[in-house]
Amino acid sequence: MRILTYYVACSVDGFIAHSDGSHDGFSQDSEYFSDLFTSFPETVPSHLREVMGIHTENKWFDTVLMGRKTYEIGLKDGVTSPYSHMKQYLFSHSIQQSPDESVELVSENAIEFVRDLKSGSGKGIWQSAGRR
Repeated sequence: MRILTYYVACSVDGFIAHSDGSHDGFSQDSEYFSDLFTSFPETVPSHLREVMGIHTENKWFDTVLMGRKTYEIGLKDGVTSPYSHMKQYLFSHSIQQSPDESVELVSENAIEFVRDLKSGSGKGIWQSAGRR
C-alpha cells in the first residue's frame, strides 16, 4: 500500500498562510532550501527545477494531491502544470474543468478516490496542502 503524506511548510503554530492568504512569512534561508530540495527534490515545481539545477529523480513521491487554493497560487502566474514530473490531481468543487490536460480534476468521491490511489502501486503520494 502506498503512503499518503501531508507535507507542507507551516509556522510553529500550524498555519500554512497568513490570514490574508499570503505565504511570504517562511524562511528564505539558502541553507534551509538547499537541505529541503536535496531531501525532497520532487516538491520543487517543474518550472523551477531547471533554474535551480535540480535534476534528480523523485525520492519519495510520484503523485501529488492539490487543493484549489494551492493550485491557484501557480495558476495566477500562468503555471497550469506545476508538478509535471509527477501525476497531478486537483481537488475542487468550484473548478469545473482542469486548466491543463496533465492535471486530473477530482470533484466527487475524494475519499474513495484517494483510497484507490493508496491501494495502487508506485511511490508515495504527497498531499501538498488542504484542509486540516
